[in-house]
Amino acid sequence: MSRRRFVLLASFVWTFAAAEPAYFPPRGDWQRAEPAAMGVDAARLAEAVAYAQAHENPAPRDQALYLAQSFGKNEPYFGGQIGPTRERAAANGLVIYRGKLVAEWGDTRRVDMSHSITKTFLSTVVGLAWQQGLIKSTDERVADAMPPGVDLFATPHNAPITWEHLLRQTSDWQGTLWGKPDWADRPVGKTPEDWPNRPLYEPGTHYKYNDVRVNVLALAALQVWRRPLPEVLREQVMDPIGASSRWRWHGYENSWVELDGQRMQSVSGGGHWGGGMFIDAWDMARFGYLHLRQGEWAGRQLISRDWIAKARQPGPDNAEYGYCNWFLNTGRKALPVAPESSVTFRGNGQNIIYIDWENDIVAVVRWIDNGPALNEFIGRLLAAVKR
Repeated sequence: MSRRRFVLLASFVWTFAAAEPAYFPPRGDWQRAEPAAMGVDAARLAEAVAYAQAHENPAPRDQALYLAQSFGKNEPYFGGQIGPTRERAAANGLVIYRGKLVAEWGDTRRVDMSHSITKTFLSTVVGLAWQQGLIKSTDERVADAMPPGVDLFATPHNAPITWEHLLRQTSDWQGTLWGKPDWADRPVGKTPEDWPNRPLYEPGTHYKYNDVRVNVLALAALQVWRRPLPEVLREQVMDPIGASSRWRWHGYENSWVELDGQRMQSVSGGGHWGGGMFIDAWDMARFGYLHLRQGEWAGRQLISRDWIAKARQPGPDNAEYGYCNWFLNTGRKALPVAPESSVTFRGNGQNIIYIDWENDIVAVVRWIDNGPALNEFIGRLLAAVKR
């Protein structure tokens, strides 16, 4: 074969491969591929999996005990959990490369708490309201969308808060919701007497990771949708992507409201006091894969590309945080081994959905240790695909 014909043939093969439509797994199944068939170094991939299994978080698997030990000892008003918890599985996870499953470890079918990954499901439901016109602009004051009698934003300090502020965790919302004052989450001050008298910041100017304020976002979104948020998520995202029927999004025992004569639970945005999204690794992988494919699933644009672009924008007071719970790799500070464009959805424990558009990877990593463990795992994973 002449060199010219070889180049033309290679160009045709590359163009055909590039034009091949993306794979979308049907409900209850995901196509598996041998690493070598995908151009992946099987030995290095096995090393990455072994590393994740060997570096399980040593904290108690009993999540009620874990929460009490990690938050309860330093926070007032922990007051015991007000949402459900459960004992978790051992370390487990999945690696999806170019659409195909190339690695699996542990009990990936176990439905466990996902902790603050719940926030990403919440911001997605808010995004659906935005793309359907229920929220005209994320720069709109949330108070303007609230019906009479909902006083979440009635005070002069809270009145200017916008959807953007709540999504970026820069609202500095002040008050008490479901029996938890805003200052009770990661309190500020040298003594307990300082905690209720925290400094106030103009909404939009100060980033503070705070589950009370995320729960405010959930209640505000419920008022806009006037339907239970898990119902919206199931109908518009989870069923279309073929997720199982086993995931559950919980609120608190006292987070019930009445809307249009119906009793509905306002769900929580994390597992800080129990509750949040209980889900297995497979459904987490589908949710991550939906975002890897820019919100499109099998020809349907479920989540607006514009919303994903907004969610990936660095916040004004934290360049490593987009919308909740989009952790950005700005400056490659969070994950030095990963592309700067990569994103992680993160929850306590750790629960991780890693999304890497440059390398066409989604990885679900559950119950890996804190500190450098995640970066070390990702480094080994990328070494395997970049053979």
